[in-house]
Formats: sequence, structure tokens, C-alpha cells
Amino acid sequence: MGEMGVDWEGSVETALLEEENTALLQSGKVKGSVETALLEEGNTALLLSGKDCEEEYTGDGSVDFWGRPSVKENTGNWRACPFILGNECCERLAYYGINTNLVTYLTKRLHQGNAAAAKSVTTWAGTCYLTPLLGAVLADAYFGRYWTIAAFSTIYFIGMTTLTLSASVSSLKPPSCVGSVCPAASMGQYAVFFLGLYLIALGTGGIKPCVSSFGADQFDDTDAKEKKKKGSFFNWFYFSINVGALVSSSVLVWVQDNVGWGWGFAIPTVFMGLAIGSFFSGTPLYRLQKPGGSPVTRMCQVVVASLRKLRKKVPLDHSHLYEVQDRNSAIQGSRRLEYTDEFKYISCVLTKQQ
Repeated sequence: MGEMGVDWEGSVETALLEEENTALLQSGKVKGSVETALLEEGNTALLLSGKDCEEEYTGDGSVDFWGRPSVKENTGNWRACPFILGNECCERLAYYGINTNLVTYLTKRLHQGNAAAAKSVTTWAGTCYLTPLLGAVLADAYFGRYWTIAAFSTIYFIGMTTLTLSASVSSLKPPSCVGSVCPAASMGQYAVFFLGLYLIALGTGGIKPCVSSFGADQFDDTDAKEKKKKGSFFNWFYFSINVGALVSSSVLVWVQDNVGWGWGFAIPTVFMGLAIGSFFSGTPLYRLQKPGGSPVTRMCQVVVASLRKLRKKVPLDHSHLYEVQDRNSAIQGSRRLEYTDEFKYISCVLTKQQ
């Protein structure tokens, strides 16, 4: 059994060695197939044990939280998805609970002008869409999706807590307006508020690029039944996003305008805590893909190799373009991609350098 997936033929060979049936093993290797040798000898018990081993584990190289090959019956699939969907729903509720009414808070509570408030919000929102580039690289190259989501969710929660304190503690917010006179917020008050705001931007950078793909990891692409279920997962995933956005854009906005900003920020903070709790609750059920190195590095390698091999002829047999002949990939944490004609102009990259 390999780390990248279960090799049932290797499992049969192991069984043969354990049975001290080396003659049959050598026969299988000479003829090119252990399966053929087993069938000819009528030894179907060992053959079935190898196939059972294949069916027991996932074929996409995923592992469980403890680093063991994922068992299909105990991990992933729909049993793990409610925790991921709950995490996404609560996280989106928290995000839109801050984003939707942020200009109003800046103008009415921090006494910024309309232009300054709009600039602050757009700068922060832009940062929220840039930080996922950092989160994606860290997840793919170093930590994996699970630990990236876990770490950045914690940062997100700290930011939400800081923001709630800045709206609730009197010393962290400017005094209310007296008539037409509205005291400006001090530098310290601004610092606390924007610290919380940009911790949220950093936190969402590790969640946004990883949660949907982490959910997809729960379905084995080598299993036709599980692969079909993956499409349904994305339907529920975007449904959970919209539920969170709907609640925050209606209920939370009303709370912020009519009850108070302390409560208006505290409620999404609580939901962010629930998001973290939901995510960690599913830990024993998750299937994890190991990080496979920086995709940026591999992209640069493709560009360089395509220039060096520009005049190389691509073999008609596309199986010669793979570095390994089974369904796995030589890149740790990755799986082999099927050949397509869409990018055949860079297929020369896959040919051997003479």
C-alpha cells in the first residue's frame, strides 16, 4: 500500500509473500500480471483480498487526521460535509455582518466623512480579496488545507473580538455627537478598530481559497459514485453562503441600527466562534490531501521547460508523457491528470530531454 493510494496488486504480492507462495508470485511477474497467475492457479481468495483492500481505502491519496490512508466507510463523503457547510455559513454571516453596514459605522460612530469612510471600506474589501493568494500558496505548499483553515479561522476570530471590543468599550470609541459637534476618534481608537478589521481580512485570506476545495477533497475522484456527489456538494456550499449573507444583510443590519453596534458586532463574533467549533468537530471524519509544494514554482518550471523543448515532437501514445504509469502522481499530495487536447501546444514539456 502506497501513501498516494492503495495499490491492490501490491497488496496481493504482500499476501503471497506472507503465504510463502513465492513461486506463484514469480509466475505472476514473469507473465506480467499477478492477477493472471492467481486466476490460472484458481487461488481467488488472495485475489479477492487484494481487491477488498482496494475498495476499503480511497484511491486519490488522501489520508485521515493521523496521517493514515483514508478508509472510505469511516471518512469523507457526506458524513464530513455538514461540518464544512456549517463553517462556511457561519463565516459568511460573520463577514457580511461586518461588511454590509461598515460605512454607516465609520460615519456615525467613528465620525469619518463619507469619502473617507468609502475609501476605508473599499481598501479593506480589496485586501480581503488579495489575501486569499497568500492563503492558497501556504495551503498548497506548506500546511495543507485543514491546518490553513484552522490557523486563519483563529486569526479571524481574534479580529472579530477586537472589533467588538472597539465598538463596546467606551474608551475605545469616540464620544457621541453633541448637536452638530462630533468629536473625532483618536489615533489609538482608530488603531484598535483597524487592527481588528485587517485581522479579519487576513483571516478570510486563509479560509476563502481553502474551504470549497477542502469540501471537494471529501469525495474520491477515483470512485464514480463519490465523484458524482461532488457536484451536489457545491450546490449546498453556495446555498450556505447565501443563507449567511441573507441573515447578516437583514437581521444583523437591523440589530446594528436599532439595538446597538456592540451587539451588532458581537453576534457575528459568536457565529465565527460557532464556525470554528463546527470545523473542528468534524476532524475525525475528514480526508486530507498532503501539501504538494508551491504551484508557483511548478508554473515557472513549465514555462522554462516549454521554451527549452519547443521543437520536440510529442509521441502519439500519450501514456509516454507521464512520469509514472499508474494513476498516481510523482508530486506528493497530487493526483495524475488525464491528458486533454486543450493545452497540447505545451505537451512538449512532458517529453524527455535528450
